[in-house]
Amino acid sequence: MTKAKKIVILLGDILILYGALTLTLIFRYGQSHFGESFYAHIKPFSLIFLIWLITFYLADLYKEKCLRIGLVMIRAFILALIVNVISSIILFYLFPLFFQLTPKTNLAIFALIFGILDITWRFILVKIYISGGLKNRLLIIGDSPIISEVINYLKTNPQIGYDVAAQIKESFGQGAEESINQIIAKEKIDTIVLRPQLKKELKFAKIFYQLLTSKISVIDLITFYEIIFKKLPLDELEESWFIEKVSLRRHFYDVVKRTIDVFFSLLLSLILLPLMLIITILIKLTSNGPIVLKQKRIGENEKKFTLYKFRTMKIDAERNGAQWATKNDPRVTPVGRLLRRTHLDELPQLLNIIKGDISFVGPRPERPEFVSQLEEKIPYYEIRHLIKPGLTGWAQINYRYGASIEDAHEKLQYDIYYIKNCSLLIDVLILLKTVRLLFITPK
Repeated sequence: MTKAKKIVILLGDILILYGALTLTLIFRYGQSHFGESFYAHIKPFSLIFLIWLITFYLADLYKEKCLRIGLVMIRAFILALIVNVISSIILFYLFPLFFQLTPKTNLAIFALIFGILDITWRFILVKIYISGGLKNRLLIIGDSPIISEVINYLKTNPQIGYDVAAQIKESFGQGAEESINQIIAKEKIDTIVLRPQLKKELKFAKIFYQLLTSKISVIDLITFYEIIFKKLPLDELEESWFIEKVSLRRHFYDVVKRTIDVFFSLLLSLILLPLMLIITILIKLTSNGPIVLKQKRIGENEKKFTLYKFRTMKIDAERNGAQWATKNDPRVTPVGRLLRRTHLDELPQLLNIIKGDISFVGPRPERPEFVSQLEEKIPYYEIRHLIKPGLTGWAQINYRYGASIEDAHEKLQYDIYYIKNCSLLIDVLILLKTVRLLFITPK
């Protein structure tokens, strides 16, 4: 359901973009010259529209938190609109021969019309999603911390469109079928969410089988949690789940991904070579020690490799042994602080990508000292080593910089989601979000 809502908003944005352009041209040139002006504007503006939609995606305007009226959504919308207008001006005036237009008045009128129409469109949708009759009424069977997390999240985020109409915390004895049917009829249930173990119980399986004719959806908690949070509930997983859901037979995907990795890492190495030389000089002039830090990391199939980074800490930063970096870490040098804030310390890892140690996208590789601790304390931690680690990943764009076992536990839930669902499209989306985070998220 959440995916369908995002598609509806996206399609609405596309229609409003072209509708706003149409209204702008009619306002400026009148109906008599509309055809000629529309033909001149449609191609260049279509390219601009693509950039606008990407900016909206990067601004999280298609995420659940922005599907409600509030300061977060309004602020994100206004910021994205400003960025889009500025980027459009730059493109139109830097490449006049390509666009064959330098619209000042038209662009201003268009931005104003689009802004009014699109924010109104989003307000209407939010009103429908929260107050309208489009909510999916849930019956949740079972009780656990994960279920409590789901219920609390749905109650505080009604814009997602799920209404927890009833919860059965305890297992039913005799008469379970009749009791469940009474709740379904009374609460007008659309979907039943239950822990996977209940599907294996014969009496419950029979009840849910009979519900097929009533068009009531039955979904297990793990799948529902994945849909809502875009991660997997680690404490609910069993070995059998990994056997059924995780497949590594993706030969075409792996070949294409490796080709892209090599091509773009070589290209970026050439483009960014002057910047890397400047960083090299700054590190050399401001602190003693090596320019590039070499660290052992754990990669695919738990194979050790050497990861390269620009050194950001003092030379004796780990005299007491390996330890996680912390916020405002006193071991970081002034230049290192800038490099970490802008993530430029990661640039030498382009060599790791060329060598095949890591990819652009994948779980971030950890140090052997930390991996041994994490594998002891976090179940299924070794799963993240089934695929090649990455320069950035699903966990990195969805969770803060981790510096504890609790953080590693949370990030593993995102890593497992990526391992299960990885595709070229998801990789592109992760890279786009990473570009945005480079400018707004300190390490």
